[in-house]
Amino acid sequence: MTHLQTGLSPETIEKARLELNENPDVLHQDIQQVRDMIITRPDIGFLRTDDAFILRFLRARKFHQTDAFRLLAQYFQYRQLNLDMFKNFKADDPGIKRALIDGFPGVLEKRDHYGRKILLLFAANWDQSRNSFTDILRAILLSLEVLIEDQELQINGFILIIDWSNFSFKQASKLTPSILKLAIEGLQDSFPARFGGVHFVNQPWYIHALYTLIKPFLKDKTRKRIFLHGNNLNSLHQLIHPECLPSEFGGTLPPYDMGTWARTLLGPDYSDENEYTHTSYNAMHVKHSSSNLERECSPKHMKRSQSVVEPGTLKHEEQGESENTQLLLALD
Repeated sequence: MTHLQTGLSPETIEKARLELNENPDVLHQDIQQVRDMIITRPDIGFLRTDDAFILRFLRARKFHQTDAFRLLAQYFQYRQLNLDMFKNFKADDPGIKRALIDGFPGVLEKRDHYGRKILLLFAANWDQSRNSFTDILRAILLSLEVLIEDQELQINGFILIIDWSNFSFKQASKLTPSILKLAIEGLQDSFPARFGGVHFVNQPWYIHALYTLIKPFLKDKTRKRIFLHGNNLNSLHQLIHPECLPSEFGGTLPPYDMGTWARTLLGPDYSDENEYTHTSYNAMHVKHSSSNLERECSPKHMKRSQSVVEPGTLKHEEQGESENTQLLLALD
């Protein structure tokens, strides 16, 4: 075992060997070969190239060095092509903070039986006068940046559950193809995480229609890991054990406390007030490691925050709304 595997359990090291082709004897050579490829892309600014950082890309692509480098390049290229998304990319940014406080995303403290971290999205909680889709995406990407520091999660990966209960057609009409493509590019093509499954629960017909729209942007491997359960929680439980899930998904855990993850990232800046106001926040970069995720929080029922009309919603989220509605109707 090299120092790059420090902290990993023997079981996880063995899992990395069997599933990811990770060999501690040649780990440094694998990393260096990826680093040597950087000169082939002088058009991209590689802002971080240390061993630990490159290793997460190798793990995400099962130590296929060319694929790992391609993902590394796409990671930085995505950020350079979407500079506004990554400006002030930290938890106390007003837009990101607002999304975190509203539970985007939720992160369960308990991992599943494969050691994967479970992320939750309660779609109906999206108050479109309060949170832009882009800020929700930024909050998700920032959360993944924090979580992926955990080497166990680099190897075991993540599960995403999206609950579409009470998600209205009007809300769905805001999910234009352009912003859905932006999310797919950020999560599927440009981030070094292993997603073991994306599970839709209680999805209405128009979410099926949207899924049809985005299918061309999904890789075959991604499509095979998207599960549409409807209201059949038994099929969900066959893949994720009930003891790992909160009661909203038929699990044995208490209802999910929407402030759990926000408190972890925001620390003293977290406010549980219903109203959100723009104030000046103390500069606070994300310093918490994933070990802080195990802090105890008393559960409370999911509650939708009061609306605060927020100006400055990004223009590309408004464009195509009527066209998208027509597409949804046509696919009914």
